[in-house]
Amino acid sequence: MTTTGLLVIRRFEDWANRNSIYFASFAAGVLISVSFLHIVPRAIGMTSQAPVFLLVGYLILYACNRFITAYVCDSPERARYGIGLVPLLGIGLHSFIDGMVYSVTFTVSIFTGTLAAVGMILHEFPEGIVTYVLLRKSGIGARRAFVWAFLAAAITTPLGMLVSYPLISRIDDIVLGNCLALSAGALIYVGASHLLPRVEAQPGRYSFITLLAGILVAVFIVLSAL
Repeated sequence: MTTTGLLVIRRFEDWANRNSIYFASFAAGVLISVSFLHIVPRAIGMTSQAPVFLLVGYLILYACNRFITAYVCDSPERARYGIGLVPLLGIGLHSFIDGMVYSVTFTVSIFTGTLAAVGMILHEFPEGIVTYVLLRKSGIGARRAFVWAFLAAAITTPLGMLVSYPLISRIDDIVLGNCLALSAGALIYVGASHLLPRVEAQPGRYSFITLLAGILVAVFIVLSAL
């Protein structure tokens, strides 16, 4: 599903580049809403330590952003790279943990795993699109952006499943809840502290509408996963 999103956006790349600010606001709406409405409540239901890991996830992405800004994007010609690299890290972490969730739910039962998978797969298509568009907006070439988005948003999910499957008997609710909270903190940082300020700095006529559209998509994803 993620790869399909990448192929579609490559086909309509000129249009995507012209409207990249709207993709950023849409992504912010999805990431923030899914985190607060679904991932955080689910993590808190699994472990009382979730708020701590939520904060840790947020601070890790903040530290990554500061590192990228100070050492990777420290020259004018590379200053825009952070626009795409920080979301790449956050989405990659979240997609890896998605793979762990697949493993856990399918060990409960095939039916439970299928229901969870259907709900989660719905967000994979826009995830690939958003990752690619943000990388292109940061000035990264089309081919490299496609490969990086594929590695971060597509490959990480089956990788998370393969890595966690041999250890599935040891992954209890506390460990999984902490991982979910960690990824939620990362996604909240990407949406609220990284993308939204850039949207506000380059306001588009319809940016608020696309933000609301992202929120509505997130609500749909959450309701589908119930």
